[in-house]
Amino acid sequence: MNYGEKYMDEIVSYMKKNLKKGYTKESLKWALIGQGYSKIEVEKALKIVDKQLANEVPPLKTRPEIKYEAVAPKQYYEEKKSLWRRMFG
Repeated sequence: MNYGEKYMDEIVSYMKKNLKKGYTKESLKWALIGQGYSKIEVEKALKIVDKQLANEVPPLKTRPEIKYEAVAPKQYYEEKKSLWRRMFG
């Protein structure tokens, strides 16, 4: 059943608003389905939200620089000093 653009816009705006608040897509999806919205329409709205949010992300201006650094391995066995050396030595 297709209710029109206004119906879809309401779902999309609800999802975008709550995603920005920190809710997960899955929790919003099931909340809307629990409120009586069509599962198919909710999934379509979720795809629209994904596309809109992907377009809002600013592109990277510079490429990330990867640096490699050689690290010496840790010694797993430390030589223990004898009691005599610890006290006098």
